[in-house]
Amino acid sequence: MNRGPHTLLVNPTITSQSSARFPLSLLHLSTSLDRTGSSRIIDGNMDRDFIERTLHALDERACSAVGVSVMGGPQIEPAIAVSRAIRAHRPDVPIVWGGYFPTLYTDTALSAPYVDYAIRGQGEDSLPELVTALHAGDAIELASIHGLSWKGEGGPIHNPGRPFSRNGPPVVLPYDKLGDPRRYLARTFLGRRTAAHQASVGCRFRCTFCGVAAMFGGATALPPMARLERDLAYLKHELGADSIQYFDHNFFDREEDMIPLLEIMARYELPWWCYARADALLNLSESTWKLVRKSRLRMAYIGAESASPTMLKEIRKGTRPDQTLAVAELCRRHGVIPELSFMVAPPENTEEETEHTFEFIRELKRINPQSEIIVYIYTPLPESSRHEKDRNRRPSTPLLDLNGEPVVFPATPEEWTQKQWVDYACHADAPWLSDRLRQRIHDFVTVLRCRYPTVQDLRSPPWAKRTLAAAASWRYRLRRYDRPWELNLANRLVRLRVPQVSGL
Repeated sequence: MNRGPHTLLVNPTITSQSSARFPLSLLHLSTSLDRTGSSRIIDGNMDRDFIERTLHALDERACSAVGVSVMGGPQIEPAIAVSRAIRAHRPDVPIVWGGYFPTLYTDTALSAPYVDYAIRGQGEDSLPELVTALHAGDAIELASIHGLSWKGEGGPIHNPGRPFSRNGPPVVLPYDKLGDPRRYLARTFLGRRTAAHQASVGCRFRCTFCGVAAMFGGATALPPMARLERDLAYLKHELGADSIQYFDHNFFDREEDMIPLLEIMARYELPWWCYARADALLNLSESTWKLVRKSRLRMAYIGAESASPTMLKEIRKGTRPDQTLAVAELCRRHGVIPELSFMVAPPENTEEETEHTFEFIRELKRINPQSEIIVYIYTPLPESSRHEKDRNRRPSTPLLDLNGEPVVFPATPEEWTQKQWVDYACHADAPWLSDRLRQRIHDFVTVLRCRYPTVQDLRSPPWAKRTLAAAASWRYRLRRYDRPWELNLANRLVRLRVPQVSGL
């Protein structure tokens, strides 16, 4: 029996069981922890009694720490609930928060009485080092753990950041710790048994609004060919996956690095979805596009962000509007559906930029009617949440609410559970939006998604989607987006899938 430290890893509920995907971050952490100790995973997306399961697990076996994975938005509330329950049930067990939220809002996380430590950025090395120190009772060792923030007598202590790690797991992830991992294979438009996978991590671009840039500071790492082949072989032949949703932060990077990976993927011929950039796709040669087609790429999620060259430059996107138009046409020629996301209602020129984006979206649909369009509200990160490399290097314009007052971000996890801040974290609302513009955006999106129902919607019957498309056609053609009462009524009956809410 392993006598090393034992760690409980908890993934609070954030989605329905039918939408649950492998908790990849916890599987990676578990691999690292098991080298010197042991770990157990409790996934709230599959187990609605995850709080009781967590408390029961603490009674079953002594734990050196409980790690809680925390995203912003709707996962904050269940993360608080499980952390409070742990603190009340076992006040002696240290609680560690990791993931996007404690990385971006470290002091906010540590302000809570139920959070003892926060891991910033990658945790595969930081968490095992912390657990080892806690298991040995070595408080002095805490100061040497990079990427760790913790509570000192005078307030939060932030150790130096940990250098970006390019080392992936040396073995297949411990999917068996999830019970039957086949439960996580979902029916999507890609296939009947779609698996979630992450081959690479990070992104070398440093967009100012992006949580990935804040996490990794412009660093990225692609997987070795042998590791990708090992993982795909397991997913296809052992679990029976027939398609892959890649959660890589930016799958397409430099062409020379992508070719060996695409050759492996072409051999497995698993239809796939990924994140991509317009400029990267435009730079691929014809021979590489041949590999892309053979590997059966079905859809690429491309952050178009804005129709404004000025705004794209301001947010350090590194692409241009003409490249977005060009990639829509390129994808059409190669049989790939571009899923293009936009951020409307920026703090400056809010209405003008929004209307400009609406017209730009219409142009994209003219070029490639199959283009999928995702519309978000632009909700930038506060200056303090940027990566330490980028903080205060190029200060952004202060954010003001609708009354011209400075936007004050929450100072506690509880405040982040308020609807206005959950919506902010989910890019669904912003303090500077007027009721009129908020309604205008809602109406445009309603008309657009009824006129062009997403291919990802497998639930709604084809006849219903055709009927909605016909009903919305006159509004879309004449730009009469205002108050589409008949479409709102029909949506209550048909319930079209909304990709920005439900994903695949």
